[in-house]
Amino acid sequence: MPASPRSPAPQGRTGRPPVTSRAQILTAARGLIDRDGWEKLTIRGLAAELGIGATTLYHHIRSKDDLLLLLLNHHVAQVERPRLPSDPRERIVVATTALHNALAAWPWAAEVLSADGFVGLLDESAMWMVEAIVAGADDHGCTPEQSVDIFRSLWYYTVGEVLVRAHSARRHAAGRPFAYRDDLDPSQVPHLAAIGVRWAALAARDIYPQGLRTFVDGLLAQATSATPS
Repeated sequence: MPASPRSPAPQGRTGRPPVTSRAQILTAARGLIDRDGWEKLTIRGLAAELGIGATTLYHHIRSKDDLLLLLLNHHVAQVERPRLPSDPRERIVVATTALHNALAAWPWAAEVLSADGFVGLLDESAMWMVEAIVAGADDHGCTPEQSVDIFRSLWYYTVGEVLVRAHSARRHAAGRPFAYRDDLDPSQVPHLAAIGVRWAALAARDIYPQGLRTFVDGLLAQATSATPS
């Protein structure tokens, strides 16, 4: 009798290659964040997406915070560095604009970094925009305290701009934009009533660059005027 065919060797989970690099982990994590948001990202969910056990993933990633930091550092590393001007004011404007563009390209990063102190956990290579802003303020004659205040003020302005626009875009994409009223009582709010539904079009304009330059000028003038001679 002919020999019976041998049973095929047991196969592991098919359809996904085994995890061999941190790049694969970051790519999968970014995909989950883009789909579900960073708040819903879990180590177990990421492990399931990769087709491995959570214990195996913990050999590469210590925690969710560790994963988020790796993602942020990787994202910033992809940002093209502009040529920083020698003029301190212009250097601050260019560095802050680069920061804005990096966050606008991936708004979830602004949400993760919206707590004070988180920025300080990034790799030094990812801190060049912060360094450029603080250095520009220092070169303009600001004290260390004033330089930090200037960065924090610009940071709040930039993060607020990015998050408001990102959340507004999500509401529009979901078909749930806020409605603008055309029945405001002029006797109570005369200026708003005069603008009416035009508010939507006016608010949609991108005035970040103008606002940034005005803000930088005001912050530097206020800081240097308060610096003892």
